[in-house]
Amino acid sequence: MRDRSTRKTWAAATAALLAMLLVSGCDALGPRVDGGPGAAESASPESSPRATPRPTTTPNVPPSPSPEVPTPTVEPAPPAVEPPPVEPPPVEPPPVEPAPDPATVELVRGSTGERVTALQQRLLDLGYWGATPDGDFGPGTQQAVWALQKAAGISRDGRVGPATQAALDQGVRPSAQSTSGHVIEIDIDRQLVLAVDDGHVTKVFNASSGNGERYEAKGRTYTARTPRGTFQVGRQVDANYESSLELGSMWRPKFFTGGIAVHGSGSVPPSPASHGCVRVTNGAMNWIWDSWGAPQGTTVLVY
Repeated sequence: MRDRSTRKTWAAATAALLAMLLVSGCDALGPRVDGGPGAAESASPESSPRATPRPTTTPNVPPSPSPEVPTPTVEPAPPAVEPPPVEPPPVEPPPVEPAPDPATVELVRGSTGERVTALQQRLLDLGYWGATPDGDFGPGTQQAVWALQKAAGISRDGRVGPATQAALDQGVRPSAQSTSGHVIEIDIDRQLVLAVDDGHVTKVFNASSGNGERYEAKGRTYTARTPRGTFQVGRQVDANYESSLELGSMWRPKFFTGGIAVHGSGSVPPSPASHGCVRVTNGAMNWIWDSWGAPQGTTVLVY
């Protein structure tokens, strides 16, 4: 009975072992490497020299899938946008100068218009010779303006600016030195010739007398000086006369002392420029001869 029971027990153990082998494979008989139960019971190589270590095999377990890393979505770059053009700051236009008042613009030789006509008429009314009211500021008007400026003691520039206009408005005109008779007065200091009747100035002429310089003529030296004093018209020539000293032409001269005369000339500046004679314009000399009259014996007063 006992032997039969032992054989049954052995048979059952053997069957269990076979079943284990079928399930676990060869690892069931080999040493455990995972520290599980039975590892301590396995003999080490030193204690079991006859044990042949079995190669360790890794069960064919499929690898766990790596967690999916989401692929970053690359947004397309926005299209390049041109910045709006920068407008330059507005440029302030230069300030506009107000147009000058026409009434304050200087009148000069070459000016024309109604203001010139008014100027010429005013000069004519004051007795200054040369201005004809035609609206054209020409050489005759310039001669009259020079005469006015000399009488007023202002700059002799021939331009009608504020000072000259003030002289016009004030009615400036020179006074006569003589009190009676038909007299030619020559103002050396102011370079003027006056036609005077009984102390009243009839006409005023721009004039140019001796410049005080020394000059040579026919081998002799002279001083360009106009003598002062009271004289009378003597010799006179109603034509163009050539100087005996070869000093140029004199238009319709009226001699009053030696070779010194009042005569017409094509050049009558506002300053002394002659060799001693007294120059007025040819037109002024024609007026003295033809309109006013200065026969022989007419008094010539030089001061």
